Amino acid sequence: MRTIARRECNKLTLRKLNKLTIVDTDILAQHSPCSMSASALQKVKVAPPETWVERYGDYLYGYAMSRLHDAELAADCVQETFMAGIKALDRFDGSRDIKFWLRGIMSHKIVDEIRKSVKENKVDIDTEDETLLESFWYKYSVSATADGSPWQFNPRKHCDNNEFWEVLDECIQQVKNPAHDVFILRVLEDKSADEVCRIMDISPSYLWVLLHRARLQLKVSLEAKWTGKDAK
Repeated sequence: MRTIARRECNKLTLRKLNKLTIVDTDILAQHSPCSMSASALQKVKVAPPETWVERYGDYLYGYAMSRLHDAELAADCVQETFMAGIKALDRFDGSRDIKFWLRGIMSHKIVDEIRKSVKENKVDIDTEDETLLESFWYKYSVSATADGSPWQFNPRKHCDNNEFWEVLDECIQQVKNPAHDVFILRVLEDKSADEVCRIMDISPSYLWVLLHRARLQLKVSLEAKWTGKDAK
């Protein structure tokens, strides 16, 4: 049911994008591969931009939703990614599938959205985290207190299970900010610790605390949603 609902949500959003500015036929025609140089055309084969929504829209929208968890922001991100891809098409060298090239562009858009959100909602250290940062254990171990309790199931057993990834996505969505954004940037988008600190405007110590909080929340949430399915 979750897969069907998500697919329908994606279709609705893409229809909305088509109705707005994502497929301006004049712009797409001007920037189609036919307008690229002959040498560029010989070097790579590129799907016409006017087919990108149909070919890659659902994939990119799902990727944006898994990071932003906001339908409007995800739709805007897809739109901006396609337009940026059209403008940069002459620089596409064919070294990887254009779907993943577009995803690379989208990754920057996602970071920009998170950076914008941080500026609008200043990250504050809550009382619990402030207490942890000031604790004797943290100062002398340079790490947050680890949760040593064992998992109730083995997550690695389910890496090929699509239902597990859907549940994991739901659990990531439930992680509270700013831990959510830190987890997205550091773990999913693979940004360096220094870059995440700059984007979030936080100290390295607080970055570690937020990552600890995110992972702990994910463990608790995953165990609550997945316990009992491990035998499947």
